[in-house]
Amino acid sequence: MREVIVYSRQGCHLCELMLEQVAPLCRGKADVVVRDVDTRVEWADAYGVEVPVLLLDGAEVCRYEFDRAAFVAALNGAASGQHAT
Repeated sequence: MREVIVYSRQGCHLCELMLEQVAPLCRGKADVVVRDVDTRVEWADAYGVEVPVLLLDGAEVCRYEFDRAAFVAALNGAASGQHAT
């Protein structure tokens, strides 16, 4: 199964919104993993206050706000053997 990672932070309104929007699109297609940037120094160094950040199979799809069109294209494109540009 594919993997979606959302780098997040407790109390982040944008993070909560992104998770609410991405979860239904992932059902049956991808596992969603939430990583709190405040729990690891390397995550905090990499993303700091730039959360949320959404990655699909290790590639960044969007940052700050959920880009539904980009996410759906990436999810469907890679699943059919095509890569979204």
